[in-house]
Amino acid sequence: MTVLEVIQRSTGFLQRHGIDSPRLQIELLLAHVLKLPRLQLYLNHDRVLGEPELTTLRALVQRRARREPLQHLVGSTSFLGLEISVGPEALIPRPETEGLVELAIAALAKTAAPHVLDFGTGTGCIVIALAAKCPSARIHALDISEAALALARRNAEQHGLTQRVAFHLGDGFGALPPELRFDIVVSNPPYIPGLEIAALQPEVRDFDPRLALDGGADGLDFYRRLAVEAPARLNAGGGFFAEFGDGQADEIERLFTNAGWLRVAVHRDLGNRPRIVEAWKAA
Repeated sequence: MTVLEVIQRSTGFLQRHGIDSPRLQIELLLAHVLKLPRLQLYLNHDRVLGEPELTTLRALVQRRARREPLQHLVGSTSFLGLEISVGPEALIPRPETEGLVELAIAALAKTAAPHVLDFGTGTGCIVIALAAKCPSARIHALDISEAALALARRNAEQHGLTQRVAFHLGDGFGALPPELRFDIVVSNPPYIPGLEIAALQPEVRDFDPRLALDGGADGLDFYRRLAVEAPARLNAGGGFFAEFGDGQADEIERLFTNAGWLRVAVHRDLGNRPRIVEAWKAA
């Protein structure tokens, strides 16, 4: 079977199983198996696949048809131009989170040798991007999940950044050394209301860890905690940036304003949806 025949047949198979963008999905899986850039597939459209390649590809296509995320199948995803290893240990990085990191990078540029914390680091995509793009920053990553933290460490190692990031295991700020203070705290905490998780797409509901999704009854449990607890860990004039879910902007803005934060603002994502809260501690 040739490359073109595989693409055509597998596209139809994935389409019948309700997979969005089925042709793109099979192209990415095939490029992964053949270790070719996706755009080179059509330059090799008449190449005949060997049986081991077909066997590997069939298994991946069947798993994708069962709604296992493409990123899990190929083992990584791109985040701000950096390749990040992914798996069931942590939430798959989303494009919306790139906007969160870009805002943090702009804020860090105003401070010499800033200290920054990623609260709930998951894959470590945020700290990897910050370490890569802010060479003077001293960066800390915190997560309650030992498996997620191990994945974040591997990502830091793959990018040669293990000496730039300190990793902390535990539940919240109490897991950090008591003397640590930060200029910026960044977070992409769980924000899905618990009862809404069952209605999410299977790729998210069945394969992202519930610990990384469940934000409590209204999705705002972590924001209440962060609004109250983060100031004690920030230096004077320090900033806070966090991603949040659809429909949560007004309540989150109220939470941080009522907790005494200054210059509370909401930023929109590339889809023009309110997505990121920015708040500052008094100088």
